[in-house]
Amino acid sequence: MTVWDDLVGQHRAIDALRTAAGGHGMSHAWLITGPPGSGRSNAAVAFAAALECEQAPEHPGCGECQQCRTTLAGSHPDVTLTRTEKLSIGVKEIRELVRRSSMSPVGSGHQVLIVEDADRLTEQACNALLKAIEEPTPRTVWMLCAPTVEDVLPTIRSRCRLVALTTPTAEDVAAFLVRSDGVEPGLAAYAARASQGHIGRARALARDEATRNRRREVVSYPARLKTLGACMHAATNLAAVTKEEADLITGELDAREKVDLNSAYGVVERGRRPREYGPALTEMEKAQKTRAKRRHLDVVDRGLMDLVSVYRDAIALGTGAATSLVNEEIRGDIEEVARTSTPELNLRRIGWIFEAREQMLEFNVPVPLALEAMMVSLKVPEGRA
Repeated sequence: MTVWDDLVGQHRAIDALRTAAGGHGMSHAWLITGPPGSGRSNAAVAFAAALECEQAPEHPGCGECQQCRTTLAGSHPDVTLTRTEKLSIGVKEIRELVRRSSMSPVGSGHQVLIVEDADRLTEQACNALLKAIEEPTPRTVWMLCAPTVEDVLPTIRSRCRLVALTTPTAEDVAAFLVRSDGVEPGLAAYAARASQGHIGRARALARDEATRNRRREVVSYPARLKTLGACMHAATNLAAVTKEEADLITGELDAREKVDLNSAYGVVERGRRPREYGPALTEMEKAQKTRAKRRHLDVVDRGLMDLVSVYRDAIALGTGAATSLVNEEIRGDIEEVARTSTPELNLRRIGWIFEAREQMLEFNVPVPLALEAMMVSLKVPEGRA
C-alpha cells in the first residue's frame, strides 16, 4: 500500500506529484484544485508524505516508512495541515503558518504547510500568505487547496504550480469502496452514483442507513411538488432534516471541547471557575456557533446538489440522452418529473436551485426562507400535475 492509494481516479495528478517528489519539476508552492469530494486535501497529504518519504527520490510515497506513516496520521513534525470549521481563515492563522515556514525542518526533508480551504482566506490572510510565497525559504513547500483556480487570488495562483483533480467516475468510486471498505458491490454502486463522485459522501452513504434514508427523502421532493402546501412542507422538512444532521455532527465535538476547556482550567477538579475561564468559554461558544452555521450550510448544500441530480436526470430522459441516471432507483419519479415539464424548464429549475444556494452561502439569507422561495419556484406548473 502506498500513500497514493486513496486518490480515486486521479492517475494524471498522481503521476505529476510523484514525479515532482522524485526531484523533477518541483516547486515551492502548489495549488491543488478539484470539485468537492475529489480528494484535494488527501492529495496534498499524500504529496507531503512522498516528500518526506525515506524511499524518495527513487520510490517516493512508499506508505510503509515512519515518515509516510506519521504524515498520513497527522503527527509528522514538519507537516502542518490547516483546516477551518469557520466561514473563513483569518490573518492570525496564516501568520502562524508564515512563522512556521521560516523554521528549518526537524528532519532531512521539507517543511510542508498545507492550507485545506485556501478559497476561504480573508483579504488580510491572502496578503500575509502572498509575501511568504514571494520570498520562499529553503526546503519549505506550500500546498493550497481550493475548488477552482478562480477561488484564489491571481497574485497567489500565479506563483503556484497547478495540479487539477477531476471528479472520479462512479465505477472508480464503487471499486474503491469495495476494495478499501469491504462494501457489498450493489451498495457500492448505489453510493458511487448517488454521491456523484464525492468520495466522503459515497462512504457515508455506504456505511450509514440513516444517511441513505435522508437522501431518499430529498430526491423524492421534485415529483411531489404539485401544490403550494407540498412546496412549503418540503422546504420545512429539508431545513429541519439538514439541521438535525448538522447538529449530530457538531454536537459531539462541542461537548468534547467543553470537557477539554473545563479540564484545562481545572473547573472540574477545583470546583470553581478562574477569572480567565469566562472569556475563554465565550470565545469557544462563539467559534462553535460559527462552526454549526457552516456545517448546516454544508449539509443543506449537499441536499441541493441531490435535488440538482434529479432534474439533471429528468433532462437526460426528456432529451433522450444516452447516459446513465444518477438516481436510477427512482426512475419512476424521474419519468414523472420529465412528463410534467420540459428539459428547458428543468434547466431553469437547476438555475433556481443555484440561486438559492448563492443566497444562503454568499448573502446570508436564512435557510428556511431561501428554501421556501426555491421550492415554490420548483412547483409543477398548473395543468401538468
